[in-house]
Amino acid sequence: MYRKVVFFITMLLLPLAGRAQFNTDRLVTIGRSALYYEDYVLSIQYFNQAIMAKPYLYEPWFYRAVAKFYLDDFVGAEQDCTQAIDRNPYVVNTYELRGIARIRQEKFSDAIDDYTKALKYDPENRSMWHNRVLCRIQNKEYERALAELDTMAVHWSKYAPAYSMKAEVYMLQKDTAKAIAALDKSLEIDPYDGSTWTMRSIISLARKEWKDAEGYLDKAIHLLPKQAGNYINRALARVNQNNLRGAMADYDTALDIDPNNFLGHYNRGLLRSQVGDDNRAITDFDFVLKLEPDNLMALFNRALLLDRTGDLRGAIRDYSKVIDQYPNFWTGLQYRAACYRRLGMTKQAEADEFRVYKAQLYKSLYGIQPRLNKEQLRKRSDEDMDKYNQLVVADEQEMEHKYESDYRGRVQDRQVEVAFLPMFGLSFDRYHSDVTLYIPFDRQVDAFNQQAGKARRVYVNCNQAALDEPHSKALFSYIDSLSSGIGGTGGRIGAQSALLLRAVAYSATQNFEDAIGDLSEFIQNDTASSLGYWQRAVCQTKVNEFNASLGTDMAMKYANVIADLERAIKLNPQCAYLYYNRGNVYAARKDYARAIEDYTKAISLDQKLAEAYYNRGLAELFSQRTDAGIADLSKAGELGLYNAYSIIKRYAKGDKK
Repeated sequence: MYRKVVFFITMLLLPLAGRAQFNTDRLVTIGRSALYYEDYVLSIQYFNQAIMAKPYLYEPWFYRAVAKFYLDDFVGAEQDCTQAIDRNPYVVNTYELRGIARIRQEKFSDAIDDYTKALKYDPENRSMWHNRVLCRIQNKEYERALAELDTMAVHWSKYAPAYSMKAEVYMLQKDTAKAIAALDKSLEIDPYDGSTWTMRSIISLARKEWKDAEGYLDKAIHLLPKQAGNYINRALARVNQNNLRGAMADYDTALDIDPNNFLGHYNRGLLRSQVGDDNRAITDFDFVLKLEPDNLMALFNRALLLDRTGDLRGAIRDYSKVIDQYPNFWTGLQYRAACYRRLGMTKQAEADEFRVYKAQLYKSLYGIQPRLNKEQLRKRSDEDMDKYNQLVVADEQEMEHKYESDYRGRVQDRQVEVAFLPMFGLSFDRYHSDVTLYIPFDRQVDAFNQQAGKARRVYVNCNQAALDEPHSKALFSYIDSLSSGIGGTGGRIGAQSALLLRAVAYSATQNFEDAIGDLSEFIQNDTASSLGYWQRAVCQTKVNEFNASLGTDMAMKYANVIADLERAIKLNPQCAYLYYNRGNVYAARKDYARAIEDYTKAISLDQKLAEAYYNRGLAELFSQRTDAGIADLSKAGELGLYNAYSIIKRYAKGDKK
């Protein structure tokens, strides 16, 4: 990820260019800070300004490409990487990022070119070897992939994925024996890779070694408990061992994880039909037909179930749709004829029966009459209607490729992280919650708003939303208006208000350094207000987190944050958010005892402060006080932080990882 990217800045030392270079560096630094805090749209605005000022520098192009990649704009990321390479063709990370962006567009040959160029400069970069091999597999360049995997095995003999990728190539070449040997070698090196156990199970499933397949899938599910496909495959193995109860449980779990899984609903519907749970089987086939309205296999199975449960007209409707597509499907004609007879529609029943009789009499004219296949499985693409009662498997058991990259977006589909909630600070946005009406309130903030008069109001908030382009432009414009007025503002009170407001605006645009500058000036002019110390501590924490991600020791800076918060607490001792923020600083330093003490004080001042319960709960969990931690998280969930329940479930099951 951008946090780990190594880059080189060429300093221009010409006196006349020094100021412009400094400003460009500041824009890039602020943009990188916005990237760190996942404010991608805002970061792009800063990189745009840097590109306009110095279009010949490669860094703004590269970092803008990173931001676009996070936003799933892979075309834009590729184009910006190309611009960065034109300006500096010797930076390996740019080729790597462009390669990943091209992979996301399935431009595998172009990605191979990028990795090949980058490996000239960094031949020991294992991740790029890994990704290039996967691209060759996608391009069906199997022999070249095997040759490169042999090279990787020489350089990194203990790198398990090289052997699992080799196994995948052998499987694609239908050489099962070599695939098993490669997988065994991979598992010998790393027995904790769930995807390798999955691959091993696929071979056993293909060989109909059901018991072995189930054992391998048990290990895969233990390591990858949230992968629906493993449960679907284990259900298949269990059905073929007559363990219907276990198979049903696996289908239920798979559909809890992936509610729209076609194979899960279809096969569970067949299994429910087999055990006589007809009404719930109909529900499964209803869902399948919502996903695929033209799926005739599902339609015929639903017709059989409607027939059995007495909905004869519904059954005839479904039978007729199937027969329209397959006029010689004699089984369907026989079932429809039976429905017609039960409804007293003798003429229609006799017409269907005559068609079946004529086919049996003159089957030589229609070809050999199909008979039910004794096999229990069919491929999903197999449309032989006489296989309507067989479990479905995917046409190809494709491996889920894991491309190695530090540029993984974290915006889409994130699991709940066991991480402390952020500090409360001053913001132009109101605190928002989907499930609670809690409104953070502080007397000094309210006094400031009254004193500022018609100026923009500030609020106490801990969940600042990422800015879109219109809002970021509006904030930049607001900062400009405040800057032009600060020097000539009449009266000390007006100047102070403008300074604090501009600091809040800088904070919203991730420009924490300038915000700290304004807050320091605000504090010099007014030592009796807690707001300056409060917001400066929040901004300094943001700067510290970003710098710490680059490997800088921030111990002294954290001491400054504590000092600011202690001054703010002395000036405003009834403010729960200040104790909460200080608790966050202690928690970040793993001083959980002090953190818990501060969170407890915050709760005593505001018993509705859900974030304090949540963070105290985490601090208690990290201190091995599981019962107390779960109790606090339960209270946080009660107050509206429903993500707490995910953590409670995890720890209640004993997952302390």
